[in-house]
Amino acid sequence: MRKIVHIFMIIALIVTSTGGIFYNTPTVYAFNCLTDLTLSSSPEERQQCQNEVNDIDKQIAEWTAELNKQKQKTGSITKDISVLTAQINKAKLEIQNRNLVINKLTAEIGKRQDKINNLGQKISSTQDSISDLLRKTREIDNANPIHLLLSGQTVSDFYHDLDSFSQIKNSLKEHVDVVKEVKSDTEVEKQTLQNNKADQLDAKVELEQQKKKVELTESQKKVLLKESKTQEKTYEQIVAEKQKQKQAILSKLFTLRDVKSIEFGDALRYAKEASVKTGVRPAMILAIITQESSLGKNVGTCNRPNDPASKNWKVIMPGPEAVASGRAKSNWQDDYLQIVGELGLSPEGTPLSCPIAGGGWGGAMGPSQFIPPTWNGYKARIAVALGKGAVSPWNAEDAIMATALYLQDRGAAGGAYSSERNAACKYYSGSACQSGRKPPNAFYGDSVMAIAKKTQATIDQLQTLE
Repeated sequence: MRKIVHIFMIIALIVTSTGGIFYNTPTVYAFNCLTDLTLSSSPEERQQCQNEVNDIDKQIAEWTAELNKQKQKTGSITKDISVLTAQINKAKLEIQNRNLVINKLTAEIGKRQDKINNLGQKISSTQDSISDLLRKTREIDNANPIHLLLSGQTVSDFYHDLDSFSQIKNSLKEHVDVVKEVKSDTEVEKQTLQNNKADQLDAKVELEQQKKKVELTESQKKVLLKESKTQEKTYEQIVAEKQKQKQAILSKLFTLRDVKSIEFGDALRYAKEASVKTGVRPAMILAIITQESSLGKNVGTCNRPNDPASKNWKVIMPGPEAVASGRAKSNWQDDYLQIVGELGLSPEGTPLSCPIAGGGWGGAMGPSQFIPPTWNGYKARIAVALGKGAVSPWNAEDAIMATALYLQDRGAAGGAYSSERNAACKYYSGSACQSGRKPPNAFYGDSVMAIAKKTQATIDQLQTLE
């Protein structure tokens, strides 16, 4: 009995000091174990108190087990964050190393260019000397006997000079040949260095993308760690919030030109399907579509119902007269009529892009902005890739597959930064990215890659919410 009383005194101290954390107030009985238990208490009363002790012991064990589980979770998350931090630091050092290599290659390329320029000057100077010798040789060849007598030279001296000129001339020619060979080798070295620099840049961009993904995962882990330590929310609430966030992203409207907007989730699904067929990453495909849907104010606003005659398809796209006069290379109108005819559409009232301000033709179709001849050249491949009979440039799924195939043909498969950027420039103008051309096209490639970076971040975020 003394042992039971002693136990309850300890329990009373625990309950008082902890504010009742480990003790649920029991049902009020007429007999209170904390105050009424004495040596004279009945066996029933002592059993009642023993039951209360057993109940409290059970609650303490349950809370202790929950606390240990939470500590294990916190420890596991902390360990994960340490590993991720190490991966991020490693990626930073690798990126720094790539930058150093790229800078070194840039300097080496500059040296090769200087060498090429100097060799070119040597070749030019030597060729000038050869020209002077040739001119002098012709003068000697044209000299008559009287001139030889008046010059005071002997016949032997004259031919000795002529032989010396020939030897010098041949020596200079050999020198030019050697310099040209060195210059050619140097240009090959320069091209090799430029290719190596492009490879290093691609590797650097890939490392940066991997670093972003790890940082995103680390950020998510830190959120879980905070929640685990503070227990402000249950894990069920966290999952529910993530699902809500995921749904908000997927249901965000994705802007398409000439077509009713669709949800980002649908656009991403179409892009993933196209990526499987072509090897072009989804973010790149959607970046092109985004870029094509946001250019200018007077695009996709021709040939609509109630548009003036100046915006009619017969006016904005080249026909037989334009080809005959040399103003256009091909007749788009026949291709356009074939496309709408196969789809059962009227050529009147189907949205088309207007000519760009400052010149050019209109008539590009749908989200991918394919011109009629290009669409006709790709529609069979699009249909096979999607397993369809007929495809439409105004259908979002068909247009996204068309963009992926077009980018694949221009080297975008594989995800290398420089290859994707050049493919984007070719999508815009037919040529790889060039800043110095008139008009320039590099701005388009840079814009697409910036959009692709943001789109990839959104896709990566969705993956963490799966």
